[in-house]
Amino acid sequence: MLTPLLLAGSRLDQLLDPSGRCESALDTGKVLKRRLGGRHGQVYYLYVPRSAGKRPPLMVSVHGISRNARQHAKLLSSMAELYGVIVLAPLFSEKQFPDYQRLGRLRRGPRADLALDRIVGEVLYLTGADSERLYLFGYSGGGQFAHRYAMAHPERVAGVVIGAAGWYTMPQSENAYPYGVGQCRGLPSLRFDSSRFLRVPMTVIVGDRDTDRDPGLNKSKRIDRLQGRNRVERAVSWAKTMNLAAKSRGMAEHFSVEVLPGVDHSFELGVSHGALQDRIFTHLFGNSASPKPRPASV
Repeated sequence: MLTPLLLAGSRLDQLLDPSGRCESALDTGKVLKRRLGGRHGQVYYLYVPRSAGKRPPLMVSVHGISRNARQHAKLLSSMAELYGVIVLAPLFSEKQFPDYQRLGRLRRGPRADLALDRIVGEVLYLTGADSERLYLFGYSGGGQFAHRYAMAHPERVAGVVIGAAGWYTMPQSENAYPYGVGQCRGLPSLRFDSSRFLRVPMTVIVGDRDTDRDPGLNKSKRIDRLQGRNRVERAVSWAKTMNLAAKSRGMAEHFSVEVLPGVDHSFELGVSHGALQDRIFTHLFGNSASPKPRPASV
């Protein structure tokens, strides 16, 4: 298996590591439960569509604190089939990855971003998926992980959709991570490069009724003051700040917010009543059932 130090500086195509594994072809058209490297490894769910062509795109979908990884793979499978996209839904257990939303700081469990890299390496080997870059979606706590992973590893990511994250990492370097992108004692090896992560297109999707200050929301006075008091306000504040940062560097302003009518803080309701799955795939892959061209290299 590749070492964390190598993983931390690798492009996506360098994560592929067969480690001598050999097995028959994966079943297509069904949600598969797998463990990284075998019997005792980290659990992840995988959907390989029957429609997948040669080197199909790989999309990662990350759960929130309900840790409903299988539901992510299942509810996104119909769109995956339509677009010919492989869906990978990793499971970050509460016991092993208590800090996965913030990538896993020192003394708060293992690095969740490096854990995802190892799973991605296995999936690339098993499926022959496109190893240039991946697409990311995350809901709630998974939305926190998704945008932070893209900011930390922009060279691996083609695009991101963030589903109703509770709060965000801002692009200012004067604030230490996870509030900003300044150096963090909890992640001493991590460095953020705004000239690279601001090139990754990102969209936030949030329900117009997702305004409750529920138990899962970060209610710190600092976040309330800087980002807003609910998930809608915070999404708008983050996208605006990211666009301003991009504009100040003469870069494209491609951070946006889409509000789903009649939807509160529920991934399942977003899918069943807000066509969330359609919006995710449209933002990442375009309006037709064929992936759109990749953005310029970061």
